[in-house]
Amino acid sequence: SAAPNPATAAQTVPAIPNASGAATTTLGAGQIIRIKSDVLDLQVSTKGGDVVAADLLTYPVSLEEKNKPVRILDLNGRNYVAQSGLQHQAVNGQSVDNLAPNHLADFTVEKTEYALEAGQAELVVPLVWQGANGITVIKRYRLKRGSFDVAVEEEVQNKSTQAWIGSEYHQLKHGPNHTSNNLLTSGVRAYMGGAYYAEDKYKRIAFNNMKDSLNITATGGWVSVLEHYFISAWVPAQTEQNTYYSMENQQAGAPNYILGVRSPVKEIAPGATDTFKSQLWIGPKLQNDLEKIAKGLDLTVDYGIFAVVSKPIFWVMQTIHSFVGNWGWTIILLTLFIKLLFFLPSAASYKSMAKMKAAAPKMKEINERFSSDPQAKQKAMMELYKKEKINPLGGCLPILIQIPVFMGLYWVILESVELRQAPWILWYKDLSIMDPFFILPLLMGASMFLQQKLNPPQMDPVQQKIFQFLPLIFTFMFLWFPAGLVLYWVVNNILSMAQQWFINKKIIGHA
Repeated sequence: SAAPNPATAAQTVPAIPNASGAATTTLGAGQIIRIKSDVLDLQVSTKGGDVVAADLLTYPVSLEEKNKPVRILDLNGRNYVAQSGLQHQAVNGQSVDNLAPNHLADFTVEKTEYALEAGQAELVVPLVWQGANGITVIKRYRLKRGSFDVAVEEEVQNKSTQAWIGSEYHQLKHGPNHTSNNLLTSGVRAYMGGAYYAEDKYKRIAFNNMKDSLNITATGGWVSVLEHYFISAWVPAQTEQNTYYSMENQQAGAPNYILGVRSPVKEIAPGATDTFKSQLWIGPKLQNDLEKIAKGLDLTVDYGIFAVVSKPIFWVMQTIHSFVGNWGWTIILLTLFIKLLFFLPSAASYKSMAKMKAAAPKMKEINERFSSDPQAKQKAMMELYKKEKINPLGGCLPILIQIPVFMGLYWVILESVELRQAPWILWYKDLSIMDPFFILPLLMGASMFLQQKLNPPQMDPVQQKIFQFLPLIFTFMFLWFPAGLVLYWVVNNILSMAQQWFINKKIIGHA
């Protein structure tokens, strides 16, 4: 059957009422129901039973607006809605409109406000649709305490004299993508768009590409819309052959981008009842929780090509954080752990650098003696390296080790919602944004300068000048980097200097 089309009528979501007010404002021909747990505040319309707004109660918009929760789904702001419905398969030319409720159907509810009470583990909200010939559908939203995972059920009660044959679909609709607010403090633009998992592959699909009509059938899988730290995702039954689709249409002159999934056809005998079950995640990208829900869902925390480094780093950080409870101290202890892990190869590198420094006068003499004969100079240098047991590339090892670790940690700090608004000490209230007073970048530049003084000078005068400017260049670059990342680099430089002093005095000095 053809993929369902989204609603085309313009709709608006009323403002969330105060605690004493009833959410009775209508949404088109529907009514708004407010469903509140300890972590989610949802607005659901009786028109289709769509989730038209979702606030994350434990995630404030900013440290300055602690009482204003992050809103993910938002029909008014971004035309961003989680839709679901049923499609009846026509039999003998029978009309399908009154035998299955799509996301435009009218549901009824007993009340307009539901809340998870103290001591209550689960909140169940039923919406009822009455069709023709004794077909009744009950759509239930199940919210659990402390969870952003919403269980969704569509129970079909077939009291007719014919078999009910149909399928269920879920889709995420989003309006035009405005990326102006998605620029991170480090200058990197956060991805905002669709993503899906099918055929054991995680793939992004930009809003503008959804018009190309994705059509894939695969066991399990899921569809999602991503923004920096947060995600909405429909997760169908993981044991069934589901069909994934995308589309684009126009509403009031603006595009609607739709990414969805459709279940296989199910037959329900006369007098029988059967239930379609799925999950809707509306919340932060919590890796440990996401990977338990569906295979590949944790990949939405996208570390890119550095995932092979970032994932182990994040695991180590989580382990350390479980003991210290502070992400700033976690970064410091992580840096110490990495230094200890690579102590032996670094020691070998520093030994090579020390030998280079000791042999500097001889190398200068060779340069002067064979200044007009490059081949003879190269041969003399190689003989010197062999005699003094010097590896000219040995000093590069500490830098080569740091680069992948640095990039891996860079993406962990940028992508992991656990570090969002994470404090350390003093004015460091959020390690995922830049240092407001630039103290850490200045300390990083100073430590880099001091570290250079401990290393042997470059023989090439041009290289010497370049290296002299590196602390200044890096300081300028790091001004806008997340404070947590600069903290790592400062601690790493300090530990590198201490390590180099220890190796020079205790190891090389007694060699």
